[in-house]
Amino acid sequence: MNGPILIVDDEPINLDAMRSVLAGEHRLVYARNGREALAAAVKHRTSLILMDVDMPDMDGYTACRALKANPATEHIPVIFVTSHDDARDEAHGFAAGAVDFIAKPISAPVVLARVSIHLSLVRATQLEQSYRDAIGMLGDAGHFNDTDTGMHIWRMAAYSRALAESLGWNAERCETLELAAPMHDTGKVGIPDAILRKPGKLDAGEWSVMRTHAQIGHDILARSRAPVFQLAAEVALCHHEKWDGSGYPHGLSRDEIPESARIVALADVFDALSMKRPYKDAWPMDKVMSTLRESSGTHFEPRLIEAFEDVLSDILDIKAQWDDRDCRGIAHLEQV
Repeated sequence: MNGPILIVDDEPINLDAMRSVLAGEHRLVYARNGREALAAAVKHRTSLILMDVDMPDMDGYTACRALKANPATEHIPVIFVTSHDDARDEAHGFAAGAVDFIAKPISAPVVLARVSIHLSLVRATQLEQSYRDAIGMLGDAGHFNDTDTGMHIWRMAAYSRALAESLGWNAERCETLELAAPMHDTGKVGIPDAILRKPGKLDAGEWSVMRTHAQIGHDILARSRAPVFQLAAEVALCHHEKWDGSGYPHGLSRDEIPESARIVALADVFDALSMKRPYKDAWPMDKVMSTLRESSGTHFEPRLIEAFEDVLSDILDIKAQWDDRDCRGIAHLEQV
C-alpha cells in the first residue's frame, strides 16, 4: 500500500484548502515547516509531498534539497505549491529536486490531476523496481548452488550488452538483453543438488539430466508475456547451442540459433575462462582470447568473435569495474 500524501504549509488556511480537495480520495499527513516535513516524510513513508516554498526556519527549497540528500526520502516526489510563478523560481525549484509546481490560489481540478499523475509515476517506478528485483532473484536462483563469487551473471550480462551494442542493436534491445542474460541458467533450479555440486565429472546419465536445464529454464520464463522474459526464455533455451550444430538441446546451427543466445553464450564462456573459480585459476587474457578464436566457426559464430575483439577494450573496462567491486565485497566480508 502506498504511503500517505504529506502536505507542508505554515498557514492553516492553506492546509485546510488542500484537505478539502484531497481528503476524500487520499490519506493525508501534515507538517507546518520544512523541519517537520523532513521528520514526517521518514516517519510516515510518504508517497508524495505537496510543499509551500515560503516557510519560517527552513524554506521549501532547503527542505527539498535535504529530502533528496537523504537515501530514505530521496525517491519521494516533491511538488511545490506556491504563489511564485517566475521562471527563475521554477528553475530554482527544479534544481532543488522538485518534480512539479502548483500555483496558489489552488484549483481543485489542477491539484487532483497533478497528484493523480505523480502517484501514477510513483506506482510505475515501484513496478519497475519489482520487475528488476524479480529478474535478479531468478538470476540468483539459477546459480544458487554455484560456488563462485556470485558476480558471474551480472558481469556476463554487461558483456552481453556491450557486444549487442557493437552489433548495432538499438538501446532498448540492448537494455532488455542485459536484463534477460542473468536468467540464462534459471532452469538449474530443476537440477538435483547432487549433480550440480558433484566435484568430479558427470557420468552419461547425470549429463543427460544436466542438459535439461535449458528446456526447464525456457518453460519457466516463457510463462510471462513480458518482452524481457520472452527474450530470457529464448536465451535460456538456446545458450548451449553451437554454431556448428553440436550443442544442445536441439542441435541448432548457424542462424537457427537466435542472435541473443549466441551473444550470451560468448559472454558466458569469456567470463568463465577469465575469472577464478574454486576449481580453476583465471586464465591469462591471451589464452582466453586464443581459445575463443579457436572456437570460431565451431562453438561460436565467426562474426561475433570478430565483434568481440573489436570491443575487447570496453569488455576489459567492464571486467575491471566488476573485479574492483568483487574485491571490495570480499574485503568487507573479511572485516565483519
